[in-house]
Amino acid sequence: MSDLKLSAEVRREFGKGAARRARRNEQIPAVIYGHGAEPLHVLLPAKATTLALRTANALLTLDVEGEEHLALAKDVQRNPLLQIVEHVDLLTVRQGEKVQVDVNVHVEGEIAAGAVFNLEHPTVLVEAEATHLPETITVNVEGREVGEHVHASDLTLPQGVALLVEPDTIIATVSAPAVTEEAAEAAEGEAAAEGAEAAPAEESAE
Repeated sequence: MSDLKLSAEVRREFGKGAARRARRNEQIPAVIYGHGAEPLHVLLPAKATTLALRTANALLTLDVEGEEHLALAKDVQRNPLLQIVEHVDLLTVRQGEKVQVDVNVHVEGEIAAGAVFNLEHPTVLVEAEATHLPETITVNVEGREVGEHVHASDLTLPQGVALLVEPDTIIATVSAPAVTEEAAEAAEGEAAAEGAEAAPAEESAE
């Protein structure tokens, strides 16, 4: 994955009021931590940061007033109503360093006709180099039949990526379509109607 470059400035004001002022100025409060260093509080450009964070496990090169920091977005706090980014925790990483991250599972292929696919684990924990993190882990479900399970061992791992969940972990299941209460009642109604139509015919035959 390619890294994304953002300019940042050191945050010198704290508290809710300062955070609100920063957001009005189209900046996002963030903290950079890791490798035993003192946490560094910064302000990031809101628009560019929000776009960058659309990429899962975004690797960011942060220019903090002339000093570069390579970091991963580890925790993104969003406003539950407005869905805007309010704060970001960033983990400092180094070239070649291995980190553990949750990666989205990407499903390819078509299951058997009439079956239903249920993704039990939309993400899996993996270990990989911080500068070569996969955006997704792929699993192919082509032709899977009702009753089959997709296990972690079925996932296709990119080179240099290690799976950190048990191989027999069920990632997804293939099942028969669920019968809704409405559909069941409709079927019962049809059966009752067919029975009512058949009854007079039987009586006349007698």
